[in-house]
Amino acid sequence: MLEARAICKSYRGQPVLHPLSVSFEAGRTTALIGPSGCGKSTLLRILIGLVSADRGEVFVAGERFTPESARRLRHRMGYVIQEGGLFPHLSARDNVTLLASHLGWSAERMAERIATLRALVRLPEEALARFPGQLSGGQRQRVSLMRALMLDPEVLLLDEPMGALDPMIRAELQADLKEVFAALGKAVALVTHDLGEAAYLAHEILLLREGHVIQRGSFDELLKAPADTFVTRFVQAQRWPEESP
Repeated sequence: MLEARAICKSYRGQPVLHPLSVSFEAGRTTALIGPSGCGKSTLLRILIGLVSADRGEVFVAGERFTPESARRLRHRMGYVIQEGGLFPHLSARDNVTLLASHLGWSAERMAERIATLRALVRLPEEALARFPGQLSGGQRQRVSLMRALMLDPEVLLLDEPMGALDPMIRAELQADLKEVFAALGKAVALVTHDLGEAAYLAHEILLLREGHVIQRGSFDELLKAPADTFVTRFVQAQRWPEESP
C-alpha cells in the first residue's frame, strides 16, 4: 500500500537516513521506534511529502510520489502529530471538515462522515463546537484523528500521537486506537518512543538506529531473537521495573 525505496536524507551534511526501504501493508500496523535522532519522524515526513528525500522514491498503491502527484496522493493519507496540530482559531468541527469543505463536499455528506468518525473515536458531540484550547489533550488527539480520517484515506501516519498525554489518558486512547485500527483495516505507520506502546498497538516493530533499520519483526522476535546486541540493550532499557534485572 505504502512503500519507500532506498530513501536517503541528510541535514547539513549529516546523514539522517541511509538507503532505507520499507513497506506498509493494508490491515497492518507498523511501529517505528528507536533512540532520539534515529530518523523515524523524518521517514514519516518523507512518506507524506512534508520533507523531500535526497534520494529514493515513495509509492502509494503503486503510484510514485512526485511534485505533480503529491497533492492528490496526500489525500490518500491521514496524518496525526503530537498534541494534534489543530488550528486554534477553528472549532473542532471546522478543523475536521476543513479539507472536505475545500474539496466541495456537501454539508450533508460532511455531517454524515462526522457522525461516523465521532462514534469511532468516542468524542462527545458537544466537543465539536469547542475550540482546541477548550479541549482536553485526549479530546484534541481524537479530533486530530477524525481530521486525518475525514477523507477515508488508505494510509494513516501517526507521529508520537500520545507523547504529550498523561498516563491514564494515554492508556485510554491506546485502547481506543487499537480498536480503531482493527475496525478500519488501513495501513498504519506509528512513530513512538515507547516499546510497550509499540508492542500493544503494532503487528510489527521497525527498530531504527542512526538511519538504519536494525530489525523488523514482532515484539516477541525482538525479545527472543534479537538481531544484535543493540536490540537486546534497547529492549532491556525499556522493560518494566519489575522485569528489570
